[in-house]
Amino acid sequence: MGLAMAKKFAIEGSYVVITGRNRERLEKAKEDVQQFNGQVLSISMDVREPDQVQKTVCQTLERFGRIDGLINNAAGNFLVRAEELSINGWNSVVDIVLNGTWYCSQAVAKEWIKEGFKGSIVNIIATYAWTGCPGVVHSAAAKAGVLAMSKSLAVEWGRNYGIRVNCIAPGFVEDTGGAKKLIPDKQTFEQVVKMIPNKRFARSAEIADVAYFLLSPQAEYINGEVITVDAGASLGQGLF
Repeated sequence: MGLAMAKKFAIEGSYVVITGRNRERLEKAKEDVQQFNGQVLSISMDVREPDQVQKTVCQTLERFGRIDGLINNAAGNFLVRAEELSINGWNSVVDIVLNGTWYCSQAVAKEWIKEGFKGSIVNIIATYAWTGCPGVVHSAAAKAGVLAMSKSLAVEWGRNYGIRVNCIAPGFVEDTGGAKKLIPDKQTFEQVVKMIPNKRFARSAEIADVAYFLLSPQAEYINGEVITVDAGASLGQGLF
């Protein structure tokens, strides 16, 4: 989804910064995304490290002069029975999803507040943040934390500084690795597809279109909201 969102913004003419821990994958993504020379800045960064986050913000400002929007897309997840989840597994997912989102949001917002700029943040969560889901208690708890954080920041930063904070809650997306981790076999896959009104998974480009809208001036009056992009699959039920 991150790659699709970066491509969408690049195609529309934006300057884009992409981050991740794997330098080789970052450079490949940069080649895929870049529409013209110098459009994409790739920075090797771990969202769990506040110092690295701050360094990324500084490098972005040095290169492009300002930051207009932030998308917090980093995540970690795996299927596990709650009683078998290790302390390390719990901490790792919460650290990436919840802490990482906070570190990035605060670092960017501080620059906006200092400059008096009304920026916009989009956080990627999941519908099980409110429906619950077996096998992902660590991710559900972290995503629910991001949801509460987003609404709290939307109220506080929106009122005080004009900064908007919204969320996207995708359903299963066909061209990402996350779906494969949560669907262990063909039978489960068929059950999940039957549950989706559109009888298919979302395309990453469809998530990217929503992200582009939320960061655009057309969404200027949307703050503290969640746009669910799952074809209605989560209505009245959880993922399973």
